[in-house]
Amino acid sequence: MRIAIVAPLVTPIREPYLGGTQSFVADLAIGLKARRHDVHVYAAAGSEIPGVPVIDTGIDPATLSGSLYRAGAPAAVDAWPAEAAFARVYAAAREASYDLVHNHAFDAPAITQAGALEVPVVHTLHLPPDPSVVVALQEVRRFDRQPTVAAVSTSQARAWRAQTQVDVVLPDGVPTARIPWSPSPGFGALFAGRLSPEKGAAEAIDIAVAAGVRIDLYGDPYDRGYAEDHVYPRSGAPGVAVHAGVGRTVLWQLMARASVVLCPAKWEEPFGLVAAEAQAAGTPVVAFRRGGLREVVVDGLTGFLVALDNIAAAADAVWRTAGIARSACRRHAETRLDLEYTLDAHERLYRGVTHSVEAPADA
Repeated sequence: MRIAIVAPLVTPIREPYLGGTQSFVADLAIGLKARRHDVHVYAAAGSEIPGVPVIDTGIDPATLSGSLYRAGAPAAVDAWPAEAAFARVYAAAREASYDLVHNHAFDAPAITQAGALEVPVVHTLHLPPDPSVVVALQEVRRFDRQPTVAAVSTSQARAWRAQTQVDVVLPDGVPTARIPWSPSPGFGALFAGRLSPEKGAAEAIDIAVAAGVRIDLYGDPYDRGYAEDHVYPRSGAPGVAVHAGVGRTVLWQLMARASVVLCPAKWEEPFGLVAAEAQAAGTPVVAFRRGGLREVVVDGLTGFLVALDNIAAAADAVWRTAGIARSACRRHAETRLDLEYTLDAHERLYRGVTHSVEAPADA
């Protein structure tokens, strides 16, 4: 099958990835390519995915900085840069004659601009419900050729379905075969992710300090004001170290050597890719009980889920992870969170939506 994957254009798709969606898009493309699909990824300038053709759209992600997602903040008023960017992307995709276009970009124009494509379109929603995206989905539902809309967890699908139609759940997955793991207890806590309020970097520091354990944080600023006000000033305090983001092969090794990975999400986490990677590395997770994390972490078996903002309960859970079997974490990742199952689900969906288009012509 000939597939076009449209990536988020607000950042390049390359290591170190700024967010989970970016890393998942790369893994999806690599996995589909390995299954002998002809895959092209349309991405911002500076993107690169090993072994996969990346169509350089020539779009400088800095021009779309106003579209960067900020939890609780209103959407950008000026949608023109994103409108122009995705018009360019879909014009190029139209010329290349694909069997299917799969959009993973966050912006409303990524949905509306795809409405006129003459091939099946899948939109995967990677964020919590957004009013502008809801309107965009309602708009393209009026076309004769309607898109397929996917969520990445049951929790996220439930939230979106309160406002619009979601057709299928396509959970993210992690390449467990590539992730090293350790059956032996590690040392210290680890946080990984973009430095922005919804990911809870500051709360991760609070939890580690309350538990009296060292914490290493790995990530780059997505919200620079937040990072400079709430994260960077605490680097160098006793037991706290803040590092720049690192490539995933390095991060996975660091996870395997940690005793616990902290995921104190302050939003309804759509999936929880870091938590899945941590378990693949054999490392238990302590997280707030939010969104898709309730589906990724098995409370009491592969980590602990505590109430939002309950720092004391999370600190206590850090110590209780000593009783978690790291082999159970790895087994859960292999049997429930593996990328191969995700690829199976994508292929089933792709066959279904392309067959539904071909069927009338064969009748």
